[in-house]
Amino acid sequence: MRYLKNTPIRLRLFIMLLLGIVGVAAILYMSIAVARDLRLLNSARSDNVQWTLSQTEVEFLEYQMHLGLLAAGAEPDLKTLRREFDIFYSRISTLRQASTYANLRDLPAFSRNLRIVETFLSRSVDGIDAPDAELIARLPELLQLATDVRPNVRMLANSGLNHFAEDSDRRRNNVAVTLTQLAGAVTALLVTLLFLALYLAYLNRQNSRRRAEAVQASARMKIVTGTALDAVVVSDSHGRILDFNAAAEQIFGHAARDAIGADLGMLLVPDHHRDAHVAGMARLRADGEKRMVGKGRVKLEAKRANGEIFPVELAIQSADTDEGEIFIAFLRDISHRVRAEAELVAARDRALAGEKAKTDFLATMSHEIRTPLNGLLGNLALLRDTRLSARQMRSVRNMETSGKLLMSHISDVLDITKYDAGKLRLRPVAMNISTLLQDIVDNQSGAAAAHNTTLEWGWIGPSADWICADRDRIQHILMNVIGNSVKFTRDGRITIEAQVLDNDTGAPRLQIDVSDTGIGMDKALQAQIFDDFMTGDSSYDRDVGGTGLGLGIARRFVKALGGEIEVESEPGVGSTFSIRFPVETMEPPNTHPDIRKPGAPASPKRILLVEDNEINRVVAREMLTAAGHHVTEATNGKRAVELAESEPFDLIFMDISMPVMDGRQATREIRAGQGAAAQTPIVALTANAMAEEQEAFLSDGMNDILTKPLTRDGLLRVIANHTEARTEITASRTDHSNAVAQAYLDDLRATLGIDALAPLLDRFKVEVDDTLAFLKNHPRHTAADIASRAHRIAGSAATLGAVELRTGLLKVEEAAKAGNADAMAEAIDALSAIWSATRPQMRADRRRTLR
Repeated sequence: MRYLKNTPIRLRLFIMLLLGIVGVAAILYMSIAVARDLRLLNSARSDNVQWTLSQTEVEFLEYQMHLGLLAAGAEPDLKTLRREFDIFYSRISTLRQASTYANLRDLPAFSRNLRIVETFLSRSVDGIDAPDAELIARLPELLQLATDVRPNVRMLANSGLNHFAEDSDRRRNNVAVTLTQLAGAVTALLVTLLFLALYLAYLNRQNSRRRAEAVQASARMKIVTGTALDAVVVSDSHGRILDFNAAAEQIFGHAARDAIGADLGMLLVPDHHRDAHVAGMARLRADGEKRMVGKGRVKLEAKRANGEIFPVELAIQSADTDEGEIFIAFLRDISHRVRAEAELVAARDRALAGEKAKTDFLATMSHEIRTPLNGLLGNLALLRDTRLSARQMRSVRNMETSGKLLMSHISDVLDITKYDAGKLRLRPVAMNISTLLQDIVDNQSGAAAAHNTTLEWGWIGPSADWICADRDRIQHILMNVIGNSVKFTRDGRITIEAQVLDNDTGAPRLQIDVSDTGIGMDKALQAQIFDDFMTGDSSYDRDVGGTGLGLGIARRFVKALGGEIEVESEPGVGSTFSIRFPVETMEPPNTHPDIRKPGAPASPKRILLVEDNEINRVVAREMLTAAGHHVTEATNGKRAVELAESEPFDLIFMDISMPVMDGRQATREIRAGQGAAAQTPIVALTANAMAEEQEAFLSDGMNDILTKPLTRDGLLRVIANHTEARTEITASRTDHSNAVAQAYLDDLRATLGIDALAPLLDRFKVEVDDTLAFLKNHPRHTAADIASRAHRIAGSAATLGAVELRTGLLKVEEAAKAGNADAMAEAIDALSAIWSATRPQMRADRRRTLR
């Protein structure tokens, strides 16, 4: 029963039917056998055979008795004698020849006696057939022969009768056995039929239960689909709707009675999707292709009863039924979600636009504030170089301090913006952290002494003076944290302790603890101290100034370094700021200055100063002329292009934002021309501190960037880098020592690191060498191949700051595209000199820092 329960219903029914057929066949076969045996037992043929055997002996006895009577002297009746002999002879012939007695003839006793009797007949036949007188004479002989053979005749009849008696017994036994088997088969069949009846009753109960369950499940399913919020539409392979739930009625606006039986494509599919729907249904019917069935939820469009097209989320599944394959579609109206997503995207776009507007605003304000501030600080620097009284000098110093403080606030805001926009770049350099700490302590000692506060620092454990890290960011962090402690500590002590923490999983970490005995902070203020514009409570708002951005910027810079900053404080006791960040310790480098110091004597240079702001122009001109240089001024980019076309210059200082033509356009036109100053180094003068804008300046062909406000040291250092170094490198007429934008290459070193930059530069050198060898054989190559090769390497050159090489390659590309073979050959010839000057400067370990 357990096996049957685990067998499919159809297979079980087939097995039962097969067993029933086998049982009926067996009973039918045994019934036929019984009928056959009974027919044989009751056969008249069997009785005739036994009668013939018995009659043979009777005929022989009659023949023998007649012979005895004749031999005793009775009236001879030879005719009767001969007839009786012939009858007996006929009986024996029948036993010899008839097929009925074939089995008897196979019996040894019957066969032997039959031969003896036949011998008797053959010996007697001559006398019987002889004339009457001879027959009468031979009667005694014939009688003697008959007497001798009589026992054999009897044994012949008896052996035959015994055989048939045994055969009858055997047949009766066979009938009994067959009847017994038939009874057993009938009994087994009845048991089987009873089992089948019981099993059919069990199946009937199962079917009834399953039918009830199916009815209940169908009812539940109708309730579920009827109350579902998603539309459920069932159709066949021809697209005829078979079911249409209440949600579908509400979503599509069609009544179920109208939808059921209708074509799904005509009713629900928009007109512009109907051809695709019809083609899909045709493929489904033709080869069973199902592109959307079982593929999860997809977004499509559907059509309402009023013709409105709206977005839906659709999922389709298929199922096999007795009527064929059906398809169940689950549809969800996502109009509200799509509108919400559109509103979210619009809000995001507005936020991005606002962020861009904020960035643009900060860049603009940076320029607008730095420009007059540049004039202010520049004029103060010029004023300080004149003869001033002590009172005037003090006023100048105060103004310079205020201007630098304002510049610091501007830089703070820009640093926050760059960090939040993910554009803050680290510039790791070899630095002495001990020297930096000492410089900061020296810088803050005056303010600490004014508050009667002791300021000291030292190492805990072994010192690690030289590290590779971003010096500017670390200096900014420490200045803010230490300066904050100095501001809030009166008559106390500030202790700075540095130590290197070993880290088994990575680089060592530098921890700097700044502890003070100042006013301290409560828990609420500690939780907000690193927020922007947080200046503390009103008590020290009245005593201490500041924007409240310092610690917020410090936290951002520490995170950018991969570290963390924490504070522990208790009101009235003091505070301890702990700063930790990973560093790379290193051996003290061998310092070999590779640039001329600004204060060193320098030969006068011809400098083109392009600046639209009169104050800034005057300040820069005075700083340059005071250093002995010859300055030519231009108030816009167009005038600068004209001057660069006609006059040679050693260096061009180019402002960016100018009327008539801006500095970027002017730079592009100077580089594209063939003027006297086409290859002169161009240094951008800009108040724009955004990194992406500075990269754009370099891609335009500028060689370096100097950020406003301008200082005398900064101007002289740029002049030394881009003019004095040229004289040392080459004495040729054409000067290419400014082929590399050192500031941009410094950014790459800071961003990638020396180890990562070195293989890039090596590969770039190999590519340029191969390209120059390719271009030398330019007659063998097509103009398209030359333009493509020059364009590809020019892109790499721009990326790595090789600005002059990029300009030269672009000239090759432009000439090749224009089909100007002479100009292309001339531009190719000029590349060798440019590359000879550029190649030595493409060094990963070289760094020039402009301050």
